[in-house]
Amino acid sequence: MMKNRWLIALSAVAIHLSIGSAYAYSVYVKPLETLGWQKTEVSLAFTIAIFFLGMSAAAFGQFVEKQGPRKSALLAATLFTSGILGSGLAVLMESLLLFYLTFGVLGGMGLGLGYISPVSTLVKWFPDRRGLATGMAVLGFGAGALITAPIAERLIVTIGVSNTFFTLGVAYFILMFLGASYIAKPPEGWVPKGMEPGTVSGGKYDIKGTQDLAQLTAKEAAKTKRFWLLWVMMFINISTGLMLISVASPMAQEKVGMTTVAAASMVALMGLFNGAGRIAWSSASDFIGRHRIYAIFFSIQLVAFLILPNITNVLVFQVLIFLVLTIYGGGFAALPAFIGDLFGTKQLGAIHGLILTSWSMAGVMGPLLVAYIRETTNSYDATFYIFVAFLAIALFTSFLMMKDIQRIKAQKAMTMQKAS
Repeated sequence: MMKNRWLIALSAVAIHLSIGSAYAYSVYVKPLETLGWQKTEVSLAFTIAIFFLGMSAAAFGQFVEKQGPRKSALLAATLFTSGILGSGLAVLMESLLLFYLTFGVLGGMGLGLGYISPVSTLVKWFPDRRGLATGMAVLGFGAGALITAPIAERLIVTIGVSNTFFTLGVAYFILMFLGASYIAKPPEGWVPKGMEPGTVSGGKYDIKGTQDLAQLTAKEAAKTKRFWLLWVMMFINISTGLMLISVASPMAQEKVGMTTVAAASMVALMGLFNGAGRIAWSSASDFIGRHRIYAIFFSIQLVAFLILPNITNVLVFQVLIFLVLTIYGGGFAALPAFIGDLFGTKQLGAIHGLILTSWSMAGVMGPLLVAYIRETTNSYDATFYIFVAFLAIALFTSFLMMKDIQRIKAQKAMTMQKAS
């Protein structure tokens, strides 16, 4: 029986909602400090998890291609929930090392595998709306923290930190198991009604669909110029977003005089805009074209970061921060579809995993750089100007990407002319 592609998308959302709960980690920080652990020690667990997210996404890429989305998602559920349940045990034992191994390493591996497991499948089910499809799934990842944070806070007060990890771990496993049980690849050559086989959604100049630039394996893709251009673009986009996320509250208080409560509210809203950007920008990329959307991303952020050091108005400051956060989310959401455009769907999951190593690197570089600059200069302003330079590089890289795409399309057109 043919599966419903919208239920496939819902299954992907269920998986991403569960693993996205990792972004609610801040609610555990103060309760974990009561064990005698220092804030920097507690924060390191999240850094380890993000590092292993990117590394495991790359390491498990070939596994996803060979074993398919169902087995991959089930393994992700096992790894991620083992990490959460193990975290509860680590808290009971008051073992910081065990907490690093469970939440950081095991949980991080589950994050990476769970993140890439449904994506290549979704791209194949939605050739007519690649951006929308992957945006829906990655929206789940962004929304996971919004749903988990208030629930976890209530549970911590009611049943304690360790029991909160145990309770949520079981809930995540059920949700991920249900999602993994339904998800599957479409039949070979399947396309939705009204669409020609072998075509995909393109930009506004290719409304009826266009062919992917190539159908490459992960090894072949990694040898191309456009692979590394995309890696640099993602590294800078993620570093920019994580830099803001890591210091949003103290920066808002210092730069524009927001109260602690108001800054906390701004942080919560940042999560909303992060999620909204994932669906809005990725959907827009189906019509504008992925290569153009990233150029727009870096242009907007470049202007925003030039303005931010001189902003004293609370409202304008928040609007610019929220705008950058929509782009942070949108970059993640448009990425799988962009990979499909550039390299095809032959090994999209594996290529996606390799590109996500940029997340590991950015997860370390962004927060550490802003912390170092703030400590050295006693101001956040220098951070903005340094990131202006990074964003200028990213914008230039996006132009190189567009030029490379045009070159490949011209070569393909010439080859077709000769063949005919």
